[in-house]
Amino acid sequence: MIQKAFFIYLAAVCVLVSVLTVTRRNVMHAVLLMLLLFFHVAGLYLFLNAEFLAAIQIIIYAGAIMVLFLFVVMLLNLRDDVKSPQYIRQWPVGLVAALGTMFVFVMATSSLRLGEQGAWSIDRIRSMTHTSAIGQVMFTQYLLPFEIASVILLVAIVGAIVLAKKRLKG
Repeated sequence: MIQKAFFIYLAAVCVLVSVLTVTRRNVMHAVLLMLLLFFHVAGLYLFLNAEFLAAIQIIIYAGAIMVLFLFVVMLLNLRDDVKSPQYIRQWPVGLVAALGTMFVFVMATSSLRLGEQGAWSIDRIRSMTHTSAIGQVMFTQYLLPFEIASVILLVAIVGAIVLAKKRLKG
């Protein structure tokens, strides 16, 4: 019973905090709410007995990615954007788009059928440990997408720095 209550708490907080993150006008508040979301998602990973993923969620996302977000927010100097009322009139369109997306998602998942079982069973993962199973799959079957994702992240970081760099008058 306590596990069910704890799961409901984590899931409800994840949904609430994610909605609050995208609706805040202050970017710093949104970043802090996203940090809270990352910790609650790590708690959900613990319910799945994926301790390695929970640790990675906290170390990588709550640590490194949040520092990167804060760095970009401080570089961009977003004080003027908080005061401007540019997005106030578009919320009905966003609400309709979100409800439409939710409807399509519910309809798509209602007709979902389970396919064949993969090569990775629970017993095989327990015999190898979670970390080695993730590493084996990621660095054999998914090596190219893993490297492409790292290059995309590098380009995003360089792009953020270029956008934030002040133009020199001269």
